[in-house]
Amino acid sequence: MVVKDVVILGSAMADHPFTMEQHPGDVRAYDVRTGALRWTWSPIPRAGEPGVETWLDDSWEYSGMSNVWTMFSADLELGYVYLPTGAPTNDMYGGHRPGNNLYANSLVCVDAETGERVWHFQMVHHDLWDYDNNVAPILMDVTVDGREIKAVVQLTKQAMAYTFDRVTGEPVWPIVEREVPGSNTPGEWISPTQPFPTRPLPFDRHGIGIDDLIDFTPELRAEAIEIVEPYILGEIFTPPSIRGEDATDTKGTLQLPGSVGGAEWGGAGFDPETGMLYVPSVTGAFAADLTPGNPDRMNVRYTRGTRAFPNGPEGLPLTKPPYGRITAIDMNTGEHVWMVPNGDGPRNHPAIAHLDLPPLGQPGRSMTLLTKTLLFVSEGDPVMVRTPPGAGPDAGRKFRAFDKESGDVVWETEFPAGTNGSPITYMHEGRQYIVLPIGSLRHPGEWVALALP
Repeated sequence: MVVKDVVILGSAMADHPFTMEQHPGDVRAYDVRTGALRWTWSPIPRAGEPGVETWLDDSWEYSGMSNVWTMFSADLELGYVYLPTGAPTNDMYGGHRPGNNLYANSLVCVDAETGERVWHFQMVHHDLWDYDNNVAPILMDVTVDGREIKAVVQLTKQAMAYTFDRVTGEPVWPIVEREVPGSNTPGEWISPTQPFPTRPLPFDRHGIGIDDLIDFTPELRAEAIEIVEPYILGEIFTPPSIRGEDATDTKGTLQLPGSVGGAEWGGAGFDPETGMLYVPSVTGAFAADLTPGNPDRMNVRYTRGTRAFPNGPEGLPLTKPPYGRITAIDMNTGEHVWMVPNGDGPRNHPAIAHLDLPPLGQPGRSMTLLTKTLLFVSEGDPVMVRTPPGAGPDAGRKFRAFDKESGDVVWETEFPAGTNGSPITYMHEGRQYIVLPIGSLRHPGEWVALALP
């Protein structure tokens, strides 16, 4: 990102290395004219710096990652850059890094000229779920209880919208610490609480239990119950568990939202005139399991295991729909206004086609484009989320326009492949265009342009 006269860069790093020693995911700024390094900000504090006390047993000395791999946002008037940081080493086992691990899994505001931290908020203490921030912060001006606020919203994989005054870092609505489940993994350290916004409420399902399983028919429900029997179920922030060797052992923890669920890479669409935020999200149960580290090639006690979407009955998803949704949130009040499924999903699957079900939602990374009257949303190609159950080989190709006030579909078209980037719109010689990139593992990438007559 270019902010005034500096170019600011994050970094790409492996999420699950075989060693507990890793480089910190530093953010660097360079002079836009000379290329000279202007400043470096590290998400892992050094000795004597604020936050180092959250790395117990001096684990800051060797721990790494916590990098910003997604997009930044900046307020040019304030001269601030907002950095959404990722998970620390190792993203699903934290026994080697006891403590809350600042400034991992945080929104950090820094001065673009100096790299000095202005304020921060940590969305996940001691991450064990790969709940790294995956969406660019959204800058917005809102009016809450008659007070005009320059706000910033960080959407998260855990389907929460953390909202702050972007000048001071104060939460716009209270964010409360709530108790979360403990861990039974030997040597693990876990935070007893996690932060939950009181407004807006979560925009996707939290946690998974028997009542959340698919129930289109009694037979499908019975099979779903049998499938989840070897897994640990529970509320959000239930930790990963060790995958056993025997058939009767646990296969891990079912995580919902999964680490590829909740908010998606494309973020959301915000209407500055109405204060409405339109958030696409994915619902999909994800298996979070651990296996012992191989001492011949790694020095971690445990490492991420299979990390997959368990297949549901007949290849359908395990949980009730929708599997991809759009939620409209009034950011002046923090209230949800409407929610609709995005796409047909697996409703034409042979096991349920006879039920004539309404749209069930497509589990893919959706991208948004907002205009004066319409909300355009893609379905997102399912290969981008490891083809979750119910996606199907031809899913994710639709591009729709929704009425912003009601969520009704007013138009749709189909492409040869799903979108893998955000659409843009522009006018050229009196004609309005929409351009978006499509492509997948099955279809070469290309640009598609649509135009009004």
